[in-house]
Amino acid sequence: MIINYFAKHSQKYASKWLVFAIDLLIVMATFFIAYFIRFNFSFNFNVGQFWLQVPFIFTISVASFLIVGSFKSVIRHTGFTDVVNLFKSVVLIAGITGLLVTLNNKFGVVSNFTVPATIIAFHAIMSFTVLSASRLVFKMAFKHLQCKLLASKRILIYGSGDEGIVTYNALVNNTTLSYVVVGFIDDNTKKKGKNINGVPIMSFGQVTPIFAANNGIDEIVVASESVSSGKLIALIENLSVANVKITKVPPIDNWINGELSSKQIKQVQIEDLLGRAPIEINSPTLQNEFSGETVLVTGAAGSIGSELVRQLAEFDVKHLILVDQAESPLYDVEQDLKRAGKTDYTAIVADIRDGLRIDSIFQEYKPTMVFHAAAYKHVPLMEKTPYEAIKINVNGTKLLADTSSRYNVKKFVFVSTDKAVNPTSVMGATKRMAEMYITCLQKESKTKFITTRFGNVLGSNGSVIPLFKKQIENGGPLTVTDSEITRYFMTIPEASQLVLEAGSMGKGGEIFIFDMGESVKIFDLAKNMIKLSGLRYPEDIDIKITGLRPGEKLYEELLANGENTLATYSKKILISKTRELDYERIKASIEELCITNRFQNNNIVLKMKRLIPEYKSNNSDYERFDKRVQTYKKVKGIVDNKVDKNIVNR
Repeated sequence: MIINYFAKHSQKYASKWLVFAIDLLIVMATFFIAYFIRFNFSFNFNVGQFWLQVPFIFTISVASFLIVGSFKSVIRHTGFTDVVNLFKSVVLIAGITGLLVTLNNKFGVVSNFTVPATIIAFHAIMSFTVLSASRLVFKMAFKHLQCKLLASKRILIYGSGDEGIVTYNALVNNTTLSYVVVGFIDDNTKKKGKNINGVPIMSFGQVTPIFAANNGIDEIVVASESVSSGKLIALIENLSVANVKITKVPPIDNWINGELSSKQIKQVQIEDLLGRAPIEINSPTLQNEFSGETVLVTGAAGSIGSELVRQLAEFDVKHLILVDQAESPLYDVEQDLKRAGKTDYTAIVADIRDGLRIDSIFQEYKPTMVFHAAAYKHVPLMEKTPYEAIKINVNGTKLLADTSSRYNVKKFVFVSTDKAVNPTSVMGATKRMAEMYITCLQKESKTKFITTRFGNVLGSNGSVIPLFKKQIENGGPLTVTDSEITRYFMTIPEASQLVLEAGSMGKGGEIFIFDMGESVKIFDLAKNMIKLSGLRYPEDIDIKITGLRPGEKLYEELLANGENTLATYSKKILISKTRELDYERIKASIEELCITNRFQNNNIVLKMKRLIPEYKSNNSDYERFDKRVQTYKKVKGIVDNKVDKNIVNR
């Protein structure tokens, strides 16, 4: 409480004028000491002459300190710049003194008045030394009191480069919490054994649970963007038993006014453990692509749609049209745009299944580009209601694509999923059918239809990360369907960046797939989230295996059977080469399926399986239809890569 009060009110009680007075006292004291040393530590000097010189030196010192302003710095935060200012003040005092004494000796303005050159030199050296030392002593004393009276944390900083040093300064200068930096960790073995501000640099291998326990380490702050996710995972796994918290410094671009605050240091997020570097696209073509365009985004209140809206709002678009049937989330997106000072947008509550409503929106606003992100995406729920999945994912896409074609929209970008590849669920099959429909439509339309496929999005509504967080808050257990299940992951901003980039480079008819690195085992993800929460698996929170859900895959894929890829100018984006389709028959079959009666779920699934030869249900009641379709194909002599031309509509 005492140190908190002192820190809070130090500007009031240790004002700059008090510092000014103390500095003057030091300068006058060192002036006397300079005489004392100059005359062999005795008083064998002209005391009368000395007292004549005192007001002269005092006046010059006052003027010098006021000119340089060295007394204005906050003493407990004294740094190199403050020491430089002290040096300037002392040099100015010595310079003015020497100049005035020289002029007086030459012109005799004041008779019998002089200051020996040796005294001026001694005084300058001693003044600078004592002034600097006084600040250092005060800073050390303040830090010592802070450590004694404030709650303190013992810290290791991962990274001894510029970011590490800035982090060190931000921590040690914190006034609300005392940080004791025990050491720096660095992967450069040449730095091992060296010191920064008296703090040792150690290697990654030295940071063991025993080391952490023996040194009372509370936290490791990662202050280097080059630290791999593998190293972060190793830290989390090795030090979780020692209850060491792992935090991370944000990128330099996110620092406030170019300066780092200790409040900006946040706990390591699950996104940092993806096993790959963050995807960053800084394409100058995007600004030109969207400049002056009227862009319509469906599913604008969803995870991907809302991020697309935010990123598009940063471009010089003519107008943004936000379409979603979820009223409250759409309102939240609208408020975000208002807070960002955006005005060139219109938020519309509408259902993409309502053809007349969609047509009226196109007629009124005349969009030139469409990003279609509206969809039903939850696999188990769609497995129970194929009709609803068809109605939104297929018929909704069909109505929107048809309308876009009719109004000669330049580009239509469809947000698909890796679950459309060799689908094992109703949801995946409906997304694949939507892909097929817009591919067929491309043959007869001026609109460029573009499809983008990617995996799971971290933090999106209904995804595994929010579920795990909620389960951790409730004390567990975390539920995983299978210990071997893996998924591809990317962050919401990454997914949106890649959708925009693919939309920019698309010429029409492509299916773009994204490089998402290695797939992630969900079981490992769950364990890491427990450790990131400062808990232990399985002592604090356990993981329960629940079994695969209906339609769920063990492993996701990005390419279907018979597909391969073409490169683009972006290493992170590839074009899938799909097999040839019988466009007229498939288009007609999809149109017929869209008007199927809602009570004909079995008939809907059977037709989808005949339409999509690679669609084979997994852990679902609809698996029984796979044998029927295979028998049908054998009887008809149909091979998988020819099925599109032979069994549609049968």
